[in-house]
Amino acid sequence: MQAVKLADMIKYQEASVVSKEILKDSSGTISLFAFDRGQGLSEHTAPFNVMVYIMDGEADIFISGKQFSVKTGEMLIMPAGEPHSIKAGQRVKMLLVMIKK
Repeated sequence: MQAVKLADMIKYQEASVVSKEILKDSSGTISLFAFDRGQGLSEHTAPFNVMVYIMDGEADIFISGKQFSVKTGEMLIMPAGEPHSIKAGQRVKMLLVMIKK
């Protein structure tokens, strides 16, 4: 075991969304994402609450049509069953944690 810098575990790729699962078990998942400028995730729902922490940059996160601008060092909870999407106006690295009920 050793401490790691999360932002160094994932790299940006031009015109892409990169994801890396760092933990998956029966209790949930922890994933990293790197979005190039203008990239995002289309609207979808998740069966469990999801916590998003912005490690670098700023993203617009939409939950049930309401827009939230989330910046470096900030986090947001996306409630289970609520439609949500993400748009990166600039390069963004984020940590996503989903805890299963």
